[in-house]
Amino acid sequence: MIEINKTIGYGTLLTELKSRIHTAQYAALRAVNKELIALYWGIGQLIEERQTAEGWGKAIVERLSTDLRTEFGENSGFSGRNLWYMRTFYLEYKDHPKLQPMAAEIAWTKNTLILDRCANPLQREFYLRATARFGWTRRVLDHQIDNQTYEKYLLNQTSFDTALPQAVAAQAKLAVKDHYTFDFLELAEAHEERELETALIANVQRFLTEMGPHFTFVGSQYRLSVEGNDYHIDLLLYHRALKSLIAVELKIGEFQPEYKGKMEFYLVALNEQVKLPEENDAIGIIICKSKKKTVVEYALKNTTQPIGIATYSLTSHLPAALQHLLPSEADIRERLQGWDEQ
Repeated sequence: MIEINKTIGYGTLLTELKSRIHTAQYAALRAVNKELIALYWGIGQLIEERQTAEGWGKAIVERLSTDLRTEFGENSGFSGRNLWYMRTFYLEYKDHPKLQPMAAEIAWTKNTLILDRCANPLQREFYLRATARFGWTRRVLDHQIDNQTYEKYLLNQTSFDTALPQAVAAQAKLAVKDHYTFDFLELAEAHEERELETALIANVQRFLTEMGPHFTFVGSQYRLSVEGNDYHIDLLLYHRALKSLIAVELKIGEFQPEYKGKMEFYLVALNEQVKLPEENDAIGIIICKSKKKTVVEYALKNTTQPIGIATYSLTSHLPAALQHLLPSEADIRERLQGWDEQ
């Protein structure tokens, strides 16, 4: 038997082999999923074309389901319901050629959820892209749709374009929402900032889920000391994909321009005292109960620090006052196409 000297690079070799195996397994799963989605697309197309040409009714789908399950097994994915999904998949995406290859990047069960819950092609594109990029589970995807993540992403107001490098700015805009839903908190509509902070910490796992993928919790009332004076950031998070510290300030009222100055101070201090050399600059999120769009625009106009101004609610619905602020269809398409450049 050959003895392996573990002191001579064995750990490095093992780590590299594990990485290659995981990469190969993931590539194989992706390839299988793409073939499966292509198969379902083709089946949906055949069913639709034959129904149109032959005038077949609904009964043919149930008959196909019975015969296919007899041939391939009860759990082969050819239930009547699934065959109808395949037909719907083809019908809904055949006039939107960009969406079908995006659908091949995620599991079929996630595709059916998007088909069921999103009627707008642009909304579907957003959730297809986000699910593939962030690795959302079906449960997380369902939660994101419930919380209107698409609308909140489109509304966000930040200084990222001018304060961050282009590649980082694009990713940061995806990571920071315009509105957060804290419907898991048992708080009265009237509450204090400290109550809000305490409740979020007590529900930190659900809080991080609402914030989005890759956020981790660093601390609350995070202390910064500058020339003998102590300052405290309400919540300090870290975003693993951005490699940035995320300072969060909580405000129970309307956004005020002076909040920006305080956040700028925190970000400079974090960059000078806490940030590691290999990390990107810290990012600030000021979460308020409400905000006026123009006031935020003026406040962020000349800042050199990356700051996002968001709102929060204790219910899962986007405030009606924000609905009319959604950008035009052309602007939405431009923003979603920007994902390809990241």
